[in-house]
Amino acid sequence: MAKRFIPLLNRVLIEKVVPPVKTNAGILLPEKATKMNSGKVVAVGSGLRDREGNLIPVSVKEGDTVLLPEFGGTQVKLGDKDYHLYRDEDILGTLLE
Repeated sequence: MAKRFIPLLNRVLIEKVVPPVKTNAGILLPEKATKMNSGKVVAVGSGLRDREGNLIPVSVKEGDTVLLPEFGGTQVKLGDKDYHLYRDEDILGTLLE
């Protein structure tokens, strides 16, 4: 059974990117070298409303790769996968390739 989770307000559902633990040649990488808090945006909320009722949209879109703070977010388990839920303003930036 597939579930579709749609965040409310300015929240963003993110699947964290797991860095490789070894190179193609088989060399094991130390944990510090592989640590980068990034993730892929899976779903976004509609945004917040200001005092006048105007919609302030979320600054990222589905499919974006983003840089995350070291701590924070709420862990969410959907099916057999782990995701994290962040507020839009907690996301540090978008990573471009």
